[in-house]
Amino acid sequence: QVQLVESGGGLVQPGGSLRLSCAASGSIFNINAMGWYRQAPGKQRELVALISSGGDTTNVADPVKGRFTISRDNAKNTVSLQMNSLKPEDTAVYYCYILANFGSNYWGQGTQVTVSS
Repeated sequence: QVQLVESGGGLVQPGGSLRLSCAASGSIFNINAMGWYRQAPGKQRELVALISSGGDTTNVADPVKGRFTISRDNAKNTVSLQMNSLKPEDTAVYYCYILANFGSNYWGQGTQVTVSS
């Protein structure tokens, strides 16, 4: 069984910053891509950012490009999302994602990020 545990969500004012972290544990091997998705109320889940197994390639969605940075620590099986210059439209539940175990998708339970004054 694979567990993804997220942390770092919360309430922040517009222009503020938050850092999300996700730790993978359990029967997990061959972690390939890691990343973050988000889902706002009434909307579909959307990609925020992905990072390759070696950490040398990232795919960052246009709405957050230049404000969000994804990183990973392969020694600890963690992926992080540094979110700066947050906007109210960034409000959503953020989900950690990994592709591992030769093609299986795993999701975290989600962490709420609310950007409001």
